[in-house]
Amino acid sequence: MWLKLLICVLIIAFCTFLGYLSAGKYRARKKFYAEMCAFHERYLNELSYARRPLSQLLQTEKEGGDFSRFLREHAKKGKRTEFPSYLSDEEKKEFEEYLNMLGVGDSFSQKGYFGAKSKPLTEKKEAAAKAEKERSELYLKLGLLAGLAFVILIV
Repeated sequence: MWLKLLICVLIIAFCTFLGYLSAGKYRARKKFYAEMCAFHERYLNELSYARRPLSQLLQTEKEGGDFSRFLREHAKKGKRTEFPSYLSDEEKKEFEEYLNMLGVGDSFSQKGYFGAKSKPLTEKKEAAAKAEKERSELYLKLGLLAGLAFVILIV
């Protein structure tokens, strides 16, 4: 009896954990856009006031997630072909364009370009946060329900 109950609890926990793992791409996407927006604001401030070169700005940046890693690799290599799987093709193109514009041209033109990017980036960040909240809960509940269904079928 106790063994059967323990197995049922383990099955439900395992399926719930699978649901949690399935929602990982939405959490990663939310973190990516949060990092991107934070860097974007720092870069705009840097363009307006300190005007340090991009290489010096990147040296002061703390280690972070995917966005920080891509930014550092782009600064070292110049081009990046491998993007996160959770970005759509359109987002990959926009992100590559964003990276290619960093440190290119004079301060005035960069302020104009990156100033125009502020609103779309903020919208993408909010949309990613909303999708993460909705989908994480959904996948967690689906995992729980799948575990319960599996237990009911077995018992």
